[in-house]
Amino acid sequence: MPEISRFYGIVIRMFFSDHSPPHFHIEYQDYDATINIKDGIVEGKMPRRALKLVFEWLDLHKEELIENWELSHNEKPLNKIEPLK
Repeated sequence: MPEISRFYGIVIRMFFSDHSPPHFHIEYQDYDATINIKDGIVEGKMPRRALKLVFEWLDLHKEELIENWELSHNEKPLNKIEPLK
């Protein structure tokens, strides 16, 4: 599962040919969750502070995430996305 971004100890990954709806996976310490790109629905457990950072990042990079989702379904290399600063 390729890593597409990393910031503040949060790792963002996306699987190739993963199931719909378009989403990405986040890891932080011992927590794992997925976030729906289009509506922000979270599945899994994640500290509120980490989620706040991820949603800020999501708002900045939604188009790039959708592009990576399409690349992943064509089994093409994913683009790195700028971390939150």
